[in-house]
Amino acid sequence: MSSKSSDRNFARRIDLTSLQLFVAVCEQGSIGKAAEREFIAASAVSKRLSDLEATLGTSLLYRHARGVNITPAGESLLHHARSVLFSLEKMQAELSEYADGVRGHVRVHASISATVQFLPEDLGAFINQHSEIKIDLEEHLSTEVVRAVLEGAADLGICNTADGAGELQTLPYRSDKLVLIVPTAHALCDQGPIYFEAALDYDQVGLDSNSSIYLAMRATAAALGRTIKLRIHVTGLDAMCRMIHNGLGLGVMPQRAFELMRGTSELQAVELLDDWATRQIKLVARDFSTLPVTARLLVEHLSRHTAA
Repeated sequence: MSSKSSDRNFARRIDLTSLQLFVAVCEQGSIGKAAEREFIAASAVSKRLSDLEATLGTSLLYRHARGVNITPAGESLLHHARSVLFSLEKMQAELSEYADGVRGHVRVHASISATVQFLPEDLGAFINQHSEIKIDLEEHLSTEVVRAVLEGAADLGICNTADGAGELQTLPYRSDKLVLIVPTAHALCDQGPIYFEAALDYDQVGLDSNSSIYLAMRATAAALGRTIKLRIHVTGLDAMCRMIHNGLGLGVMPQRAFELMRGTSELQAVELLDDWATRQIKLVARDFSTLPVTARLLVEHLSRHTAA
């Protein structure tokens, strides 16, 4: 008999009700108490446990006058049984959403730039049109977004770069402009548009070392034979603004994000002339044509904003 055939036969012999009762007996430490909890006759519970042991070919419980104790094999089964039952409960919860009117969901991973600048309005408008669709949105670095789509953890990716995307397909979504954020009294405020090279003389507040923005900054510095005077790494754009406001350095972020979150008039955006300061945010998928209908609807909606 082949391994796959054996696996299928094993799955067919395992009864989910018996697994539930086995877990109940282990938790109660008694067949009688488990039977009361599950509203079933104790003799029926005992029979199912005996059948389960026969199916598995090993003893799962030590039976004694005061109740039961679990065997080493039973410990192993208890771990797996709880995992199986938990997965079933999760499946039931997700499927119940369809009965409640949520007839599909789309898993989306997006970069921080896309999440902060554009997705709140764009996804909000989509949900207003398609209230039956649920969107699971996670924020990640662009490289992690690409990886998630490649590995199937996300249906759709939205990120600032497709580097490393391999055979993934891309569609244009939005464009954004990076600017240098400085305190209003800073010397660079009055110089107008500048190249990032001019900022290398000053301390920097940087995003994650693997973020597309920080990688571009580091590449520019390396090409000039210089290094970035990094004072601190932060995980979010709001934190970057607060650090700059409190004198810890300068920072690079998308212009629209700065305009949306600026909480103080004591910061200013200085235009950057570097080629990498103008970026394209892309929609990424393994194959747009084979996406679920719900995901294709979302792609169609987001694609309308190209060049916005």
